[in-house]
Amino acid sequence: MIEKVKKSRNIALVAHSGAGKTSLAENILFKAGVTTRLGKVEEGNTAMDFEPEELKRQSSISSSFHKLDWKKHHITLIDTPGDQNFFSDTKSCMQAGDSAVVMIDGVDGVKVQTELAWKYAEDFNMPCIIFINKLDRERADFMRTFNDAHEIFDPKPIMIQLPIGSENNFKGVVDLVAMKAVTYDAGKATVGDIPSDMMDEAESRREAMIENIAEADDALIEKYLEGETLTDDEIKAALKKGTMERIFAPVLCGSVLNDIGTDLLLDCVVSCLPSPAERSAWKCVDAVSGDEIECEPDPEAPFAAFVFKTVADPYAGQLSIFRIVSGKLGSDGTFYNVNKETKERFNQILGIAGKEQKQISEAGPGSIVAVAKLKDTKTGDTLCDDSRKIKIACTEPMPTLISFAIQAKNQGDEDKIFSSLSKLIEEDQALKLDRNAETKEILLLGRGQVHIEATVEKLKRKFNVDVLLNTPKVPYRETIKKKVRVQGKHKKQSGGHGQFGDCWIKMEPMPRGGGFEFVDAIVGGSIPKTYIPAVEKGIVEAAVKGVLAGFPTVDFRVILDDGSFHAVDSSEMAFKIAGSLAFKKAIEEAKPVLLEPIMKVAVTVPDDFMGDIMGDLNSRRGRVLGMDSEGKNQVVNANVPLSEFLTYAPDLTSMTGGRGIFTMEFSHYDEVPAQISQKLVEELNKEK
Repeated sequence: MIEKVKKSRNIALVAHSGAGKTSLAENILFKAGVTTRLGKVEEGNTAMDFEPEELKRQSSISSSFHKLDWKKHHITLIDTPGDQNFFSDTKSCMQAGDSAVVMIDGVDGVKVQTELAWKYAEDFNMPCIIFINKLDRERADFMRTFNDAHEIFDPKPIMIQLPIGSENNFKGVVDLVAMKAVTYDAGKATVGDIPSDMMDEAESRREAMIENIAEADDALIEKYLEGETLTDDEIKAALKKGTMERIFAPVLCGSVLNDIGTDLLLDCVVSCLPSPAERSAWKCVDAVSGDEIECEPDPEAPFAAFVFKTVADPYAGQLSIFRIVSGKLGSDGTFYNVNKETKERFNQILGIAGKEQKQISEAGPGSIVAVAKLKDTKTGDTLCDDSRKIKIACTEPMPTLISFAIQAKNQGDEDKIFSSLSKLIEEDQALKLDRNAETKEILLLGRGQVHIEATVEKLKRKFNVDVLLNTPKVPYRETIKKKVRVQGKHKKQSGGHGQFGDCWIKMEPMPRGGGFEFVDAIVGGSIPKTYIPAVEKGIVEAAVKGVLAGFPTVDFRVILDDGSFHAVDSSEMAFKIAGSLAFKKAIEEAKPVLLEPIMKVAVTVPDDFMGDIMGDLNSRRGRVLGMDSEGKNQVVNANVPLSEFLTYAPDLTSMTGGRGIFTMEFSHYDEVPAQISQKLVEELNKEK
């Protein structure tokens, strides 16, 4: 089995949306004879995009997998989404690969999501190849795109091919290693001599390439500096070594739709990228001792794997997709789930080919396989042999950026919403479901509006549950600005025992975020000790609904300093009511104000959009805290009221043509400006 592992490659195709990942995957599958016709995204007949939501949008929303053979090597392709709405899936599926092909659109150059994918490749220590696509398009520019990548990416990209011709005259590439021209006619490659008008450039580019490649091998550097000629075999060996050790990333080019360069890309995948046996050992934690250990990709070692994706099917049940790190699996048996501390039984293992699963007899290190209907297993769990309990850390999903309040279209579907969405959340961990106790709304949180809309479509298709999406209510708060002292007195006589409670309180503002504080300053027993907690309870319960718009009152201190009681008529209930009356009286006099949640946001955009972004943030009452550079992009850090930011995700996309991304987290509450507050209170009360 070890020979089979050495001949395997697990390749993640990553890029910004629209760079051509799915088209490349389709071209590769067709070229390798896996499919009998070339699938096209525009025609909705691809092997890799098959969900109705993907066909509708002509864009990947979930990673898909397929196997093929190329020159006696077994390659697993992982075709990932490029849209920021679905990029959390890209991140979690990348960790199952051993290397990445990073695609760049030759017209648009490096975009934000491409940079993010590059960063994840660095986090996972994945060697990369860069493929500059669409060089047949109008305004495509290989050198501009290469310089873009060279400026932004580390490890540095090195050119190993040159395009022959440009735009609609683009017809092939110069291979700088073999120093040959490869031209294409309807996908058929012809190897010949380099055109004479390109010879000078090819020689100088080859010289630069050799200088870069030699850095991977000290002996080669010496030989090169002494003026000796390097052989093709030495260059190829150093190219593989430097790529695998992440000293550099080879840059290839082509046009997927015209079938130019795909075969050379596959050759480079086989010759330069690591097999599961060649990648560095996996870092794990011994579940018994807690020590960090390394797990080698050895078929004879105890079995270990991690679940990186789950697919929920209402008919076939749950499908757990995992990457085997060590050991091997037969067609049935049991393994141990370390996270859930339970044994799981399986009766078949499945290989994945697009939307189909095929039963296989065994799988070893590096295999990406699936098992159906595991009882307790979820995404992120480690599966292993009982004899060696280890835990493999999985990447965390990306944070949610937008939320919608959801309600059932049909009465009686409320319970189905929760159970069905819970299944979809197992499938897509970038979704979250929340119930806001204050606003009584069910909130669905995701990466963007398209993410939420696609989830709602899936909910209808898979579970026949129809929901309406509404903008969620903002959880405002109320507080006070003035110190006051008031009396709260409850006296009731109605035959038999009466009710009597009397308290004097001082109410004063606390610093923002200070919460609520109750101070017992009673001296001389003017209120018995047994009744003091009742006063506090009355205040706490009354504070749940403020006087302005019924929001919880926060950040205030109450000092109970005097009162009186009746030996017969006083009770806990009477003092609770007295406390509540005192609070309501005090709040009216203490200058109540409305507070709004302020979010800490970081917006990442290319330089060109800085003016628009700053102007937009100011129009949303944002306060810019500072700026940082990140490659070619700028990161604007700001505090912005949540009420102004509820629809920011689609607005940012339209402002930047999809090139901006942002993160958002709660920062603090702050006072709503007076001119906005009055109008807002009127609107909120009208709604109620």
